[in-house]
Amino acid sequence: MKIETERLVISEFDDSMIGSVHLNSLDEDNRRFVPDEVFETIEEAREAVEFLKTRYESSEGPFVHPILLHSGENIGHVQAVQIEGGWEIGYHIAETYTGNGYSVEAVKAFLPVLFKKLDITKIYGICLAENVASQKVLEKCGFEFDHKSIENYQNKPRLVYRYKYSLS
Repeated sequence: MKIETERLVISEFDDSMIGSVHLNSLDEDNRRFVPDEVFETIEEAREAVEFLKTRYESSEGPFVHPILLHSGENIGHVQAVQIEGGWEIGYHIAETYTGNGYSVEAVKAFLPVLFKKLDITKIYGICLAENVASQKVLEKCGFEFDHKSIENYQNKPRLVYRYKYSLS
């Protein structure tokens, strides 16, 4: 897969990205909101990248794709993960690059390709109630607020907001 936007390229992981995956995972927002996506060592990042590369040809995912600047610098990822009742979109932009609209640009470009690949008509966005930045990304991408509830999130009961995006 290769998706190009005005500023970004969404591609597939390769071994040259292991170092940036490691560094991108270490920021405070990642630790706070998705600690299972923090790779404390290069070896942990290598294992994750090796696993994710095997999933591209599967039907069940997860489908995690690096987000690159046109210069080739890996600044984060966008993903689709199976959940009960469908699929969930996820994304992360490394702290150095946040606030530039990269998540919105990547999600908007990823959705049509994802819907076709998975043959789906809806996808969810789920985030902690306190993750206002993620909520704004989902809203800017056309997701509609579905509901809030206390759910097991990262192995703890937390207040989460659930959004839904559907094809008309």
